[in-house]
Amino acid sequence: MDIEVSRPIALFIDNKSAISLSRNPILHGRSKHIEAKFHFLREQVNKSALQTVHCSIELHLADIFTKALKVDRFIKLRSLIGMKEVET
Repeated sequence: MDIEVSRPIALFIDNKSAISLSRNPILHGRSKHIEAKFHFLREQVNKSALQTVHCSIELHLADIFTKALKVDRFIKLRSLIGMKEVET
């Protein structure tokens, strides 16, 4: 696609262990099973092309598309992404 990016792309993650693994270039016994695509992400973090940012589980907007949610959480996330209920 040949798109130039002038700053690191922010990747919002709700798992602090995943953030630590992305920032720490040292492999240890617990991370030996990680697939090649995760090593690519770690490489991008080390090059400063990608920045991992902790995102509270309460503000993780992708959950509305990927998980079954309780009604109150669904309504909160729906409002955060700008959607509103339409009366029929």
